[in-house]
Amino acid sequence: MVLAGGSGRRFGAAMPKQLGLLAGRTLIEHCVRAFDAAPAVDEVIVVAAPDITAEVRQATAAYPKVSSVIPGGASRTDSTRQAISWLRGERAAADWKVLFHDAARPLVEQRTIAACVAALDHWHAVSVVVPSADTVVEVASGAIQRVLPRDVLARCQTPQGFRLSVISRAYELAEADPGFAAVPATDDCGVVLRYLPEIPVGVVTGSERNLKITYAADLAVAHTLAEWPETGD
Repeated sequence: MVLAGGSGRRFGAAMPKQLGLLAGRTLIEHCVRAFDAAPAVDEVIVVAAPDITAEVRQATAAYPKVSSVIPGGASRTDSTRQAISWLRGERAAADWKVLFHDAARPLVEQRTIAACVAALDHWHAVSVVVPSADTVVEVASGAIQRVLPRDVLARCQTPQGFRLSVISRAYELAEADPGFAAVPATDDCGVVLRYLPEIPVGVVTGSERNLKITYAADLAVAHTLAEWPETGD
């Protein structure tokens, strides 16, 4: 599931950032191309903002594993919920391995995709992470309160992978919780950790190349990273 449902307001461009160009391709096309080329991926579904579904279908039409482009929701978790609903309708009896990837990360590597799929043989939920090179501190009232231990900190990336039954159940519980909207999760592993704490979430080592493009300046960095070779298949 490639999630491209956001508006990209922080990006600041006239068009949604998913349709922005990087090395001659749109960001969404980079993502779809990576998963289409992954041997362990059987099918790619794109969850797009409703007002750009036609453009996304056109941009991804050349990739044979793309089976559907479906409309997303108003938030990140709404789009995931839409994706789960579609999967349950299409694959009601199957406990598939499902990867969720942000379209804002166009430089995901083949080794990362393969590692996520393989990890789901042993875990029911996994996230891609990279170690924190910076010292991370807790700040309140304009002052540092404490320095957090860097050796146990990591930054989350996508894809995040799940057995379909696990992510479905987590979102069922979230939907039944009136307080979920007040403290929304920023990623899907956060939903599993909150509502299914008995399910351990495994980790797969990511790459600095797998940058998330949030602001216009990030696109300039991505142009440089696009010239780097992948770190291995």
